[in-house]
Amino acid sequence: MRLPTPIINESRRLSSSSRSWISPISLTPKNKPDPPPEPSIPQIPTTPKPQFISHESAINLIKRERDPQLALDLFNRASQQKGFNHNSATYSVLLDNLLRRKKFHAVDAILNQMRHETCRFQEGLFLNLMRHFSKFEMHDRVVEMFGLIQVIARVKPSLNAISTCLNLLVDAKEVELAKKLLLYCRERLGLQPNTCIFNILVKHHCKNKDVDSAFGVVEEMKRSGLSYPNLITYSTLMECLFVQSRCKEAMELFEGMISREGISPDPVMFNVMINGFCRAGEVERGKMIIEFMKKNGCNPNVYNYSALMNGFCKEGKIQEAKEVFDEVKETGLKLDTVGYTTLMNCFCRSGQVNEAMELLGEMKASGCRADALTYNVILRGLCSEGRTEEALEMFGQWGCEGAHLNKGSYRIILNALCKNGELEKAVKFLGLMSKKGVWPHHATWNELVVRLCGSGNAEMGVRVLTGFVGMGFKPEPESWRAVVESICKERKLIHVFELLDSLVY
Repeated sequence: MRLPTPIINESRRLSSSSRSWISPISLTPKNKPDPPPEPSIPQIPTTPKPQFISHESAINLIKRERDPQLALDLFNRASQQKGFNHNSATYSVLLDNLLRRKKFHAVDAILNQMRHETCRFQEGLFLNLMRHFSKFEMHDRVVEMFGLIQVIARVKPSLNAISTCLNLLVDAKEVELAKKLLLYCRERLGLQPNTCIFNILVKHHCKNKDVDSAFGVVEEMKRSGLSYPNLITYSTLMECLFVQSRCKEAMELFEGMISREGISPDPVMFNVMINGFCRAGEVERGKMIIEFMKKNGCNPNVYNYSALMNGFCKEGKIQEAKEVFDEVKETGLKLDTVGYTTLMNCFCRSGQVNEAMELLGEMKASGCRADALTYNVILRGLCSEGRTEEALEMFGQWGCEGAHLNKGSYRIILNALCKNGELEKAVKFLGLMSKKGVWPHHATWNELVVRLCGSGNAEMGVRVLTGFVGMGFKPEPESWRAVVESICKERKLIHVFELLDSLVY
């Protein structure tokens, strides 16, 4: 079914009152017409037959289209073809395209159109809409999309749909909406919660650090006779206990899970335990968990080793962390970006920046990609040792290599230049930052103004200050004071009056 083209009204060419579409041919200059052909020569049509748009082509074209109006045009063009009817997949990709660009009125119009369609819509379409509205913090719309499953898809929502909707509401701390949803499902739909739904409730109470209520949900789960606690249930409870430094209770729960329930732990649960002990300052017990895993036929994964290595690094035990790192390589596992960055940070904090840089080279050679956090660890390490020239060199080199650097990378270097008194370099680097659209912390540029004025470079201090004022930033009183005092010392009172005018007006 063809949708009305002007339903999008929020941007260029998206207004219902916009001008009609004009063929490019009508805009070409009109030349003098050619003489008519000889009667004996038949005229050959030059317009090629339009290519048929299949469902697969329509999906790919709409998915790639960035202009929501053009995406709708493609949708309508396909629907005008003889024998073509849109299905759940084409509607789904169009709605996804529009929601990503916040065209909510257009989405509402399409949902209204779908009520009259005869094709069978899949539940997954509405689950995707729920996730989009949740990202935009439109939680009432999340629940509305759940209700539309029955109205448009004409099927009873599955337990998966309930779990998805409930999880989104719980993560957003929309407790009242979550309660209404559960009540509606129980009274109107006759659906009983399964283990997944109970686990979401357990997670909710654990997030609120209400372990007793979480255990209450587990007891209700057992009484229901329809579901039973699983690994996710116990992992969630144990993590909450570890966060509250109740390590003994967490281990008792672990032992009871194995002996009474007959549930075998997996690497994810072991990771909860390793992180819990490391957080409590008992890294050696975390190491014992790794040994327990190996003895009981559960091979530690890279995340287990990374958690242990992070625990040693936090305690400043570099040698022990390096031993874990070496063990990872011996087992044939590939350490991830987090693991490498953790060890580099440990090296830098202990003053072993060169070792951290060597590790960065090893990381790249292994095919593991460094991220902005990795580079920032190295930059911060170099700057902390006063090696700003090397930091600038590495910064430039990584930029040429196409490395992803963020605003934190720029700020680390600028802060170091200011603190080290390298003010000319700082001003030059500030210019580079402005070209990239990156601005320093409020305190940093104010400090730069004060330092410039204090070093006798009042003119540059004024330029920096007025530049930020011009962009709408508000200087600290100390910056104004430093500028005015330095100008007065140079007896350039006219500049003082100009600055006072800019301050007042």
